Amino acid sequence: MSDFDYDVLVIGAGPGGYVAAIRAAQLGLKTACAEGRETLGGTCLNVGCIPSKAMLHASEYFEAAAGGAMAKMGIKVKPELDLDTMHGQRKDAVKGLTGGIEFLFKKNKVDWLKGYAKFTSADTVEVAGKAVRAKNIIIATGSSVTPLPGVEVDNAKGVIVDSTGALELAKVPGHMVVIGGGVIGLELGSVWRRLGAKVTCIEFLDQILPGMDGDVRKEANKIFKKQGIEFKLKTKVTKAEVKGKKAVLTLEPAAGGDAETLEADVVLVSIGRRPNTDGLALDKAGLSVNKRGQIETDHDFRTNVPGIWAIGDVVPGPMLAHKAEDEGIACAENIAGLTGIVNHDVIPSVVYTMPEIAGVGLTEEAAKERGEVKVGKFPMLANSRAKTNHEPDGFVKVIADAKSDRVLGVWCIASVAGTMIAQAAQAMEFGATSEDIAYTCHAHPTHSEAVKEAAMAVTGKPIHI
Repeated sequence: MSDFDYDVLVIGAGPGGYVAAIRAAQLGLKTACAEGRETLGGTCLNVGCIPSKAMLHASEYFEAAAGGAMAKMGIKVKPELDLDTMHGQRKDAVKGLTGGIEFLFKKNKVDWLKGYAKFTSADTVEVAGKAVRAKNIIIATGSSVTPLPGVEVDNAKGVIVDSTGALELAKVPGHMVVIGGGVIGLELGSVWRRLGAKVTCIEFLDQILPGMDGDVRKEANKIFKKQGIEFKLKTKVTKAEVKGKKAVLTLEPAAGGDAETLEADVVLVSIGRRPNTDGLALDKAGLSVNKRGQIETDHDFRTNVPGIWAIGDVVPGPMLAHKAEDEGIACAENIAGLTGIVNHDVIPSVVYTMPEIAGVGLTEEAAKERGEVKVGKFPMLANSRAKTNHEPDGFVKVIADAKSDRVLGVWCIASVAGTMIAQAAQAMEFGATSEDIAYTCHAHPTHSEAVKEAAMAVTGKPIHI
């Protein structure tokens, strides 16, 4: 009889961890998952992806009614904001989904070890004062908000907050300052702008949405400005002080120069996320982290210590829930002796603003560094479904290798860009050319026809432009 308590112990029940645990159990491995939160699902389900989308969706309805979009379509209403109810539907969504994971754990016979785990050796962790030994241990502890020197977050006071605090604001701020022009800042800034706040976004770089295609970054900036978000680019925040019920920020040009101050009712700090490795006692397991605080793994998600694996935000790569999920499945399958693979060259990313922004593969800039490319673009203004829905902003851009015509990247701004990008990712996963996409019949009228038209533009045979 084995002296191991489990075949697989997963540390962390976020999108990567809970999926890894369920898959391992499905493959016949005795599995447990250690999680110290009161609910499963990690940051994503509790205070990240899911609640933010609930607020984004609700605020879109409010703006459509309050901003005149519905009136233009013959629907005349005078909306009244009930923020408590809006928060309530957000909490209901979270409760339903986190409870669903607990049900799946029971269904698949995954033991939930309630508590935070820390290593005591390479095959043993301590959870809530109890030693647990496992043949395989998967580290899936996710990430947390990166702090900004000189700016102290205190969600309880509700003046200087992180993304968690920004979801819980009891009233619409008069002026919200968002520090960081990335995905989280733009999404949550959009929520409160729609509900009536003045929003100013401060970004250290010369453009928002770092890492995305250059054309997308420029166009998104124009769209958000048109919506009313003010941007201060190439600017850094050096200090923030709470004075009464307001915050006073000290700003300086990123390249250096004279300082200025800016007052806000709420400051949202969203400059990125960092891996959650503190408190794990990795050294007792023989593990260390790289300069970015990440745990290095091989292609199969093995660390340098036999029997210890790592996935999700604690390993290199984009910090995205769906990346973690795929890695969780692949890792569990590798432990079970199967072949689990994740193609990290084809990981889509989405910004759930309105319009949505999505991309997969290489940017045009990155593709050109590798060789000659062909590029095709199609404006959503010329797409029949976008036209009838009064959603003219954005475009689809397809980047292909000039010689092979193989698609290297697809980028789009459209109301349903997050859904549209799935087609592009699937096409790229199977090595599609732009001609393959161009000659695939798309239903009419749909937003996805813009992907076909952009691919046709790459081939030099556009129809509607």
